[in-house]
Amino acid sequence: MTTRNIFCLAILFSLLLVYSCKKDDVIVHPDADFTASKTTVVVDEEIQFTNKSANATAFKWSFGDGTTSTEVAPKKSYQSSDVFLVSLVSTGAGGSKITSMEITVLPFAAFTVDNEDLLSSGVPVQFRSTSKGATSFEWSFGDAAHSISTDENPTFTYTTGGSFTVTLKAISAVGATSVSKNISVAIGASPKTLFFIDYGTGLLQKLPLDGSSVSTVLDINGKAGVGLAYDDVNEKIYFSDFEVTPEGKIWRMNPDGSSLEAIVTGIADPYGIALDVAGGKVYWTDDAGNISRANLDGTSQEIGIVNIAAGQMRAIALDPENNKMYFYEVNAEILYVANLDGSNPLPLVTGVYGYGILVDTVNDKIYFDDQNSATLIRTNLDGTGGITVDDNGTRIYGLAIDYTDNKLYWSARDTGELYRADLDGANHEVLLTGLTSPRGLFLKQ
Repeated sequence: MTTRNIFCLAILFSLLLVYSCKKDDVIVHPDADFTASKTTVVVDEEIQFTNKSANATAFKWSFGDGTTSTEVAPKKSYQSSDVFLVSLVSTGAGGSKITSMEITVLPFAAFTVDNEDLLSSGVPVQFRSTSKGATSFEWSFGDAAHSISTDENPTFTYTTGGSFTVTLKAISAVGATSVSKNISVAIGASPKTLFFIDYGTGLLQKLPLDGSSVSTVLDINGKAGVGLAYDDVNEKIYFSDFEVTPEGKIWRMNPDGSSLEAIVTGIADPYGIALDVAGGKVYWTDDAGNISRANLDGTSQEIGIVNIAAGQMRAIALDPENNKMYFYEVNAEILYVANLDGSNPLPLVTGVYGYGILVDTVNDKIYFDDQNSATLIRTNLDGTGGITVDDNGTRIYGLAIDYTDNKLYWSARDTGELYRADLDGANHEVLLTGLTSPRGLFLKQ
């Protein structure tokens, strides 16, 4: 081979080497891409990001809440509710590329129930939200009235026992989630309740003393009166009816107003009623000067076991422990005492008249309304040692005592109110106002 040929081959080989080196130096740009296990989650729920980038050796993640990562395929959870823009910057020899995705984070809904294993009707239940990321709340308590609340941590009182589904909706600006829980509520003790007649509206009503609202037990228009009494053994309410003279009646019914029946008829304007449950008797007064009684079902009537000629009887109260009854005759203005069978009626306090009498058999006291002095008075059983319990001047028809709390309750016809106080009249409270003419009253415990 000639020297010239060798030289040509060398040049050709060099050109091939140069061409080959330039081909190896071609720049390849990265491709940024990723997926998320979920694009809608709740606060604290974990998301797995999968990196699908190509031609990249480094990565920078920005999660939209101020946090970042350089992992290839990070996991992430959010602490607040919002819409977050997640970005991935993928970097390689050919430069960097960016891609983004929106993640919606909803509130996490959760709640607890205080003393969940000890719930009972009539006792407030405390609910506490443990939700995260919520700005407002909607509760549904699952009762028959479809009661709701928008408080964060509400209390609710179930009036009946049973199983209830409670639902909480946790809400933010970007959406809401809900959680439900079944709770069991045992049948608890019923709240103490005042039953009373509002004569002006013709309604027999009740006022629970747990803070609940007043409600109507029975519309007694056309059969209204002023006397009211309760048999707590047989669970029966008795009330007098003087709407049609002389066809007055004594009515009996269940505490919910059902099974109403007239057990005595043909009375001349019956006023006060009193019960001797142990003795099986109902007593009543009338406008013909009579104290009368019958069995609790109205049979075996004894009309006029006490009769005062030209008298008008109003209030009556019984003391079965001492075999005594007390009653008002208003024409002569005398508070009488007699035996339960009506024998030996004697004036106890003279110069007084009114519409309400109560015997406190625990403390051996009598409470009575005196319209001459416009006061509520308490005396010993023999009429001595009188003190003024209240002096607001109203006519009082209903009186009751709660011995658990040592409280006296009474109705006030002229002020349209119901009152409560200590047994000596201290710590006077107005329980209900705005009534038209409250009359008879009793306390159901």
